[in-house]
Amino acid sequence: MKDVMIRVPDTVRDRLAVLAEARSLSIRALLQEFAESTLTPEEREERAAEARRYISEHFGVLVSDADETAVQRSIDAAFHRANATGATGTAMTPEADTTTATATTNEIRDAA
Repeated sequence: MKDVMIRVPDTVRDRLAVLAEARSLSIRALLQEFAESTLTPEEREERAAEARRYISEHFGVLVSDADETAVQRSIDAAFHRANATGATGTAMTPEADTTTATATTNEIRDAA
């Protein structure tokens, strides 16, 4: 295995260290895990084509480009909504009251 030196700002190195520690990994192992698990655009397209073939063969449904675009828009919208709110549904702003959000989550869980 060859060593590779990658120059990054101190803040990036520090963040990598925190992320690696949270997973009980070294920075090297964290970067290796990322490189092995992240798909290239070509790999994503291959997997999408495989999924379309599977859906067609097993369910008799042809997924059009328009269908894919609509689904991707829905996923993107959901992702942006999730990033705009916390897990509690409270808007993530500097002024957000996390104590209230936690109480609301507990109340919802208890009511269920």
